[in-house]
Amino acid sequence: MAISRIKKGEIVDKLKSALKGAKSLVFVNFHGLKVSEASAMRRALKGDGVSYTVAKKSLTKRVLADEKFGGEQPELSGELAVAWSEDLVAPARGVYGFQKKFPEGLNILGGVFEGRYMTKREMEDIALIPTLEVLRGKFVNIINSPIQRFAVALSQIAQTKN
Repeated sequence: MAISRIKKGEIVDKLKSALKGAKSLVFVNFHGLKVSEASAMRRALKGDGVSYTVAKKSLTKRVLADEKFGGEQPELSGELAVAWSEDLVAPARGVYGFQKKFPEGLNILGGVFEGRYMTKREMEDIALIPTLEVLRGKFVNIINSPIQRFAVALSQIAQTKN
């Protein structure tokens, strides 16, 4: 169905403001995704502070052409949506989680990360970066490990002396 010129202007303005405020973008092909699945994904992404909108490829390409991102723009095929956030990893992680749930209906096409175009594979790798809480837990475990081993060694020495 054709979109009016006013609606196209609104979409372009929304995409421009998204590019200015976002630290990362994910381009998503949602062809074959059921409405209920898309609604569940939108709610989950919104809960994580990720915005998600469907946009025409031609309008998206026009907005991206005005920006000066490094690298090569990924091919935007199929039905296109864009997910973005001020968090660097949240859009990729959120969309990737749903891509695993609905592999037939949702695919990451690529994205923009730190001012550079990224391929599908690179965006999926970014999505696999653990959350800050998990990284902090791993760091504490690494710091605690030598202390814990030292305490076990002292305990073993104390037992042999008795």
